[in-house]
Amino acid sequence: NDEVLDYLRQTLEKGTSFGAPGPLENVLAQQVIDAVPSVEMVRFTNSGTEACMGMLRLVRAFTKRDTIIKFDGCYHGHADSFLVQAGSGVATLGLPDSPGVPAGATKGTMVATYNDLASVEAILKVNDVAAVILEPVVGNSGFIKPTKEFLVGLRELTTKYGALLVFDEVMTGFRIAYGGAQQYFGVTPDVTTMGKVIGGGLPVGAYGGRKDIMELVAPAGPMYQAGTLSGNPLAMAAGIKTLEILRRPGAYEHLEAITSKLINGILAAGREKGHAVTGGSIAGMFGFFFNEGPVNSFADASKSDTKKFGRWHRLMLERGVYLAPSQYEAGFTSLAHTDADVDKTIEIAKEVFSLL
Repeated sequence: NDEVLDYLRQTLEKGTSFGAPGPLENVLAQQVIDAVPSVEMVRFTNSGTEACMGMLRLVRAFTKRDTIIKFDGCYHGHADSFLVQAGSGVATLGLPDSPGVPAGATKGTMVATYNDLASVEAILKVNDVAAVILEPVVGNSGFIKPTKEFLVGLRELTTKYGALLVFDEVMTGFRIAYGGAQQYFGVTPDVTTMGKVIGGGLPVGAYGGRKDIMELVAPAGPMYQAGTLSGNPLAMAAGIKTLEILRRPGAYEHLEAITSKLINGILAAGREKGHAVTGGSIAGMFGFFFNEGPVNSFADASKSDTKKFGRWHRLMLERGVYLAPSQYEAGFTSLAHTDADVDKTIEIAKEVFSLL
């Protein structure tokens, strides 16, 4: 985006990093606080992974509890505690999902089933849980929507059992609505993690939430977390300008229009050629599966024909369309995409579906 690049060039001339807080952090922080319902204070990091690492330490410090609940198929960065396989039982203890992760690192991580409140309460009943952490719209098992009842139920269950509710909005933040998934669905968590969009394409992350929770973070409180490049002026400048652009009238209407047209066109083309496909979108986030559907959890998504998706992806790429290179990754559109881009993509998809 030319406006973002221009502002970056101006900022670049003043210095790339100072290893200390700068005024641009305050500007972007206020934009985030004004936009995201749960955020009263915010701490910037260099990536979504870093944001989730800081968040994890924070929720444990605040609640004085160690156990967390995550959901099968939700990804929260590559910190050891989050690299956990989805277990088949309701209260399955996590197993290391990557070589080099010690079993002790995932001892406090328990796995529930997305869109299944009973699986969450079964764990909460018998464990002192610090937090329930989820992607409010899943993007790392493909695109999977929550039911409104699921999100409302999580809010009620976490309150009932004294746990915190955390939305990982690294993907959904400022993408499906200016205030993220929590604004879109009307459910406010206690803590939120963010990334990607808030840096305008530069490396960035953030976690924020209620003031009484965030005041535990150093230097205001005793929970230590820091980073030399966190809040660096280049990432802050790109984020400030990007959020300014997103606040302009028509931004999310444009994203909703082109994304729904794109996914509906792809699904129609696939079904016309006899393929089992299902999918959907919200604003600038979309995805589909080679699957009869519906897909409400990772278990549902894992029934998809991933080999067919691989052939689809390669054939689309050969024709100039670069999509997320996995059945288990959501896709994104941007304000730069046009109706012409979408029409061309759908026409190519029709050709490719006929070749599968």
